[in-house]
Amino acid sequence: FPFPYTPYLIQERFMAALYSALEAGRVGIFESPTGTGKSLSLICGALSWLRDFEEKKQEEEARLLALEDSGQEGTKRPTSAEPGRPDSKDTAGEPDWVTAFVQKKEERDAVDRLKEEQVRRKKREERLEKIRHNVQLKYAAKRKRSEEDETKRLLQLSKEALSEGAGVDVLEQLDHNEEELILAEYESDEEKKVVSGLEEDDDDLEEEHVTKIYYCSRTHSQLSQFVREVQKSPFGKDTRLVSLGSRQNLCVNEEVRRLGALQLINDRCMEMQKNKHEKKSDEEMEGKKRRVSRTVCPFYSYEQMQFLRDEVLVEVKDIEQLVALGRETKACPYYGSRYAIPAAQLVVLPYQMLLHEPTRSAAGIKLKDQIVIIDEAHNLIDTITCIHSAEVSGSQLCCAHSQLLQYMERYRKRLKAKNLMYIKQILYLLERFVAMLGGNVNQNPSCQAVSQTGTVLKSINDFLFQSQIDNINLFKVQRYCEKSLISRKLFGFVERYGGPATAVKTNKENRKLAGLQNFLLTLQQGSDKEGDPPVEAENDQLRTASPLMQIEGFLSALTNANQDGRVILSRQGTVGQSSLKFLLLNPAVHFAKVLEECRAVIIAGGTMQPVADFREQLLSCAGVDPARVVEFSCGHVIPPENILPLILCSGPSNQQLEFTYQTRDLPQMMDETGRILCNLCNVVPGGVVCFFPSYEYEKQVYAHWEKTGLLTRLATKKKIFQEPKKANQVEQVLVEYAKCIKRCSRAGGQMTGALLLSVVGGKMSEGINFSDDLGRCVIMVGMPYPNIKSPELQEKMTWLDKTMPRAAGQAPSRVLIENLCMKAVNQSIGRAIRHQKDFASILLLDHRYARPAIFNKLPQWIRERTQVKPAFGSAFAELRKVRTCTLCTA
Repeated sequence: FPFPYTPYLIQERFMAALYSALEAGRVGIFESPTGTGKSLSLICGALSWLRDFEEKKQEEEARLLALEDSGQEGTKRPTSAEPGRPDSKDTAGEPDWVTAFVQKKEERDAVDRLKEEQVRRKKREERLEKIRHNVQLKYAAKRKRSEEDETKRLLQLSKEALSEGAGVDVLEQLDHNEEELILAEYESDEEKKVVSGLEEDDDDLEEEHVTKIYYCSRTHSQLSQFVREVQKSPFGKDTRLVSLGSRQNLCVNEEVRRLGALQLINDRCMEMQKNKHEKKSDEEMEGKKRRVSRTVCPFYSYEQMQFLRDEVLVEVKDIEQLVALGRETKACPYYGSRYAIPAAQLVVLPYQMLLHEPTRSAAGIKLKDQIVIIDEAHNLIDTITCIHSAEVSGSQLCCAHSQLLQYMERYRKRLKAKNLMYIKQILYLLERFVAMLGGNVNQNPSCQAVSQTGTVLKSINDFLFQSQIDNINLFKVQRYCEKSLISRKLFGFVERYGGPATAVKTNKENRKLAGLQNFLLTLQQGSDKEGDPPVEAENDQLRTASPLMQIEGFLSALTNANQDGRVILSRQGTVGQSSLKFLLLNPAVHFAKVLEECRAVIIAGGTMQPVADFREQLLSCAGVDPARVVEFSCGHVIPPENILPLILCSGPSNQQLEFTYQTRDLPQMMDETGRILCNLCNVVPGGVVCFFPSYEYEKQVYAHWEKTGLLTRLATKKKIFQEPKKANQVEQVLVEYAKCIKRCSRAGGQMTGALLLSVVGGKMSEGINFSDDLGRCVIMVGMPYPNIKSPELQEKMTWLDKTMPRAAGQAPSRVLIENLCMKAVNQSIGRAIRHQKDFASILLLDHRYARPAIFNKLPQWIRERTQVKPAFGSAFAELRKVRTCTLCTA
């Protein structure tokens, strides 16, 4: 395998295993600890396979074409005619000469197809070569663009001068802006597709999708990091790579970017495109003079985007470089990058673009016979569940109802019958949903108290029957919403007329965008677990996306199969605070499509333990043959003495360590934790990171230490930092923490570094590296079990017990709880070792970690080196040893 430097042995093994999994079309679960160069192994292993695959394919093509040229057309002879029966008819009753002719034709067609493909490939390669070597071409294109801009500006000026002189049309003509708000006639929807193809030349539109690798990861920063690795690799020069992202990351139209919230950016963009296509057809009709010029996006030009597409394919670029290129070439990076998909060999994209089917098809991603690699996949199951779940609050339902009603009244005369019919159906649905929460849609939701509070779970069918909407075809309503853009029209209408009076001013609940929107936002904000409202929304209360958008998400969730999900009715104090939530129980149904269509799927991560979850909940539920699944796990590159994992069963005063919900609040438990930390901070240099099971518990312990004076003792050795709840403050805290450690190591005084109090599942436990001095010791206080009382989790447990077989005598629900806990632990403790020369100690404070069922769920490379220490004394001695070793090596 080509590699930028001599690979570690485990990297070679990883690449070999990956290559054979791709070759055999398997589903692979690959684990390679962080710090072992996983990204590079993935790149070099997968791209080596792709290169070999392309070579084989081309050899095969050459062979077929050579055969054809030498006149041996069709090596296979017609087989259906049996000798001795010259006129035998085959099953369809055709004479054998027909069969022979058809077969010949098929072979000829295959050869023709190959020839066409070759011509296309040559054309593409020539085009890209030209761009690579011809700087002149670039400048010509640039000059042409600036000339066009100037002409456009002059035209616009003269148009404005003209329009000021003209009188205003009388008649009941609504002004243009409002014209845009009226729903188009619904039947004509299929034709829209035809219109959108007007300016594109067909040759390019129908471009063949070459065999490619789709690589996805969780956040945009992880994707950018991956792209940089590709640039460094031996494949960096000649791989056609394209990065896909959301409009929020790729839009270069400042007017649209300013909208801030993802949903608003998406809608404005779609609207501008629609205007562009309508403008085209209007110009042909010339009858109505509609001035649509104002709302067409200047970056959405086919010619410029084709130029951008070629630029993208010529040289590997990450998202930032793509945006810069878009600004320079005045072409839309969001759409330009999509045009590059068919010819690309490696497509880099965020999770939800690949895992959410509507998003996938909208982006033009075709998975048939392609390779998919999902990196950082430790929380893949949660991700799929999250993308396909949706929540709407009572206030959103009432708000949407009032807006839609006003919209219908205002434009009743202008709307076609079919539109009215669907709007009435949606109004009825909203009315019934509010009734299910115990409210009346026509009254203010925040003033209606709910009589029976509490949480009720229902199957989809029960929910549909009880809310009396089982007679409405939700598939049709969903399709109508999608095609008619009704939520966009409604948003425009509310923006125009909706002062605070029309219940548009929304409360905090309403700003939590539901389901997919919420997920997309949390992704962009670096996964904010608390689901805090997006920061921009704080000062922008009137500009929240139309509540109908969230409700559309909920409606489409209700079209899942009955057994795969549940509806949670959560009735709180008032109707406004209550909510309906759809919970997906079976993520496999949405992943099955990916598994069926792809040639091979690789699920990779730094810590994939426990793997059983993936096998059972995702793969076997999706009907994957167990023989198709391969597992690969490799050790770490660090020498064994560089890591010291200890399970601590009791503290310095012999208090047994067991942090259950019942015991963890006891003062003696919190004191003991403090004593352990005090002792550690005396001997561990640099940074110590301590993980607590939740924000609440961390606050409680901190307050207790403050009261007992323990905090002051700690602060003499280490400066104390706390993980902030808000995503946008994390960076600041980390910078300060790192600075402090650097300062202390230079000064060499009494203060030896810093102590960071973090939370499992928070910002610090995923995706952040505590390499070298930033994390010389990682401590895990207790076991971070999820909250078993949550109705969602209870339902999932019940569902698993019903559908899954018992494993090793344990109920699947019990296994789920343990797995969720250990996944979180493994994620957090894996933060400490980030490269070959790194060293750290890992302390697990709870005697339950020593139980075999739990112990075996630690990552193999940590498990092999873990020592169980019943008493604190011997553990402390081990830690001092590490200290003296490091001093020697230093």
